[in-house]
Amino acid sequence: MSLALCSDLSEARVAIVHDWLPLYGGAERVLEQIIRLFPNADVFSMVDFIPKNQRGFLQNARVRTSLIQKLPGSRKHYRQYLPIMPLLVEQFDLSKYDLVISSSYAVAKGVLTGPDQLHICYCHSPIRYAWDMQSQYLKNANANISLKGWLMRALLHYIRMWDVRTAHGVNEFIANSAFVGRRIRKTYGRDATVIYPPVDVSTFALHTGPREDYYITASRWVPYKKIDLIVEAFGAMPDKKLVVVGDGPVAKKIRQVAGPNIILPGSLPQEKLIYAMQRAKAFIFAAEEDFGIAPVEAQACGTPVIAFGKGGATETVIPDETGLFFAEQTAGSLRAAIRDFETDENRFDPTRIRAHAEQFSVLRFRREFAAFVEQVWNEARMETRGLGDLSDNDDAAMKEDAIMAIS
Repeated sequence: MSLALCSDLSEARVAIVHDWLPLYGGAERVLEQIIRLFPNADVFSMVDFIPKNQRGFLQNARVRTSLIQKLPGSRKHYRQYLPIMPLLVEQFDLSKYDLVISSSYAVAKGVLTGPDQLHICYCHSPIRYAWDMQSQYLKNANANISLKGWLMRALLHYIRMWDVRTAHGVNEFIANSAFVGRRIRKTYGRDATVIYPPVDVSTFALHTGPREDYYITASRWVPYKKIDLIVEAFGAMPDKKLVVVGDGPVAKKIRQVAGPNIILPGSLPQEKLIYAMQRAKAFIFAAEEDFGIAPVEAQACGTPVIAFGKGGATETVIPDETGLFFAEQTAGSLRAAIRDFETDENRFDPTRIRAHAEQFSVLRFRREFAAFVEQVWNEARMETRGLGDLSDNDDAAMKEDAIMAIS
């Protein structure tokens, strides 16, 4: 479904800046919907390695990339070029555009814009590994007390200074959750409007039939997702079956510790993943996520969620209605939540769970995003044309006449 923008905005020259494009993930779902709202926009990204058969979400948009696209090893190791990304993102020439929309969780918001250009940043998060997750990042990189660790600390210090400075070039921030909104406030000293990312709830159909005797989790197997914690918890409960969908850098560790009650099917086609989600007793989520799309997809199937009670999950799961929280990111805390869940599994109504998930739909995102951009655009145009000096004490008729004169 298309949404019509106001005529003034529909004629604007628009640039969309995204950090990098190695695959189609959660941030790219947001990018997809922004492109649908602005189909004539030009897209900029550090790199673009999306295969030809997976580029449908880009809507035939031409993607302009940085020097990193042509550097050695960039297809697999583009993140290793982070030290030069601040410099390179500033080389994108956006001077001809009226509206710049950055989709940023790293460097995209650092593009240079002028005083008469409107820059709106959809912030998935300030750079997590440079701010509150630095210690975890260094630990995972085995760089805590080595020379490598101190060099990485120096780099991240530089990144933090650059990150704060470039926040001043953003006119308005949008956060993908209230949790990220608090991060933006703490990091940049800026307020943000919350617009939850789009979740394709229509694809994850409601299932009201019988549930099978297993739990499920699904994500990319990276350290902060805490898949090892979930596997450890179920390892101590051999009578309970767990299906762990996905793959990733910590796969070897997961396979080594998984017991016979834990099934590791790898990455599944979407239709098989949906089938498994629909019939599971509950979806397990142990990460401290900025938002977390997978728990909403599970709820769209009518499946309750047992989640770590911090981060975006606290905004997508309703305790005792659509799921439960565990208080600590430990195997013992998760086991306690599972025992609580099993005392009365019938308290969770699949239809009620599904209705809650529908609040995060694609159409809802597009409506809210379009309305926000239009509002900010109109306010910016008024200020540019001299209406920004009218105070609340000015005569209301004078302001109304001025608005009518430029409409």
